[in-house]
Amino acid sequence: MAEDIEDLKQNKIAAGDGRTRLTVDGQPKPGSDSGEAYGGSGEQPVEAVEPEALRERIIATLREIYDPEIPVNIYDLGLVYGVEIDDVSNVEIQMTLTAPACPVAGMIVEEVATRVGGTPGVRASHVKLVWDPPWTMDRMSDEAKLELGLI
Repeated sequence: MAEDIEDLKQNKIAAGDGRTRLTVDGQPKPGSDSGEAYGGSGEQPVEAVEPEALRERIIATLREIYDPEIPVNIYDLGLVYGVEIDDVSNVEIQMTLTAPACPVAGMIVEEVATRVGGTPGVRASHVKLVWDPPWTMDRMSDEAKLELGLI
């Protein structure tokens, strides 16, 4: 992950510059150019944050991001498959979408990278859209299911 962030800095790929890729089974997804995005300043945070406290901040940030078609945040929808934090506060997120043909895929990935990258204590973020395993409603939290009237 640290190598990805260094590549980001060396290639001067700033968050939101459109230099992102979206693939399905390794092939570019038709009509989309986003599936991977970077955020954050790349600067070491001013104050050190314990990893678990930083994880809680990141999850709180993810709970502020909503799927535009479903009135539930992406974390409780089960769209976030993994959040990894390295020893210098770089964050790697793997996430998916409810459907591969989501028309706002790029916007969501960019928003996650930007918002997580701006979370206090985060040096840089890298968000990668994955399709395996496919998302199912079983991944939703009980709160999300309750909000949607599924339980």
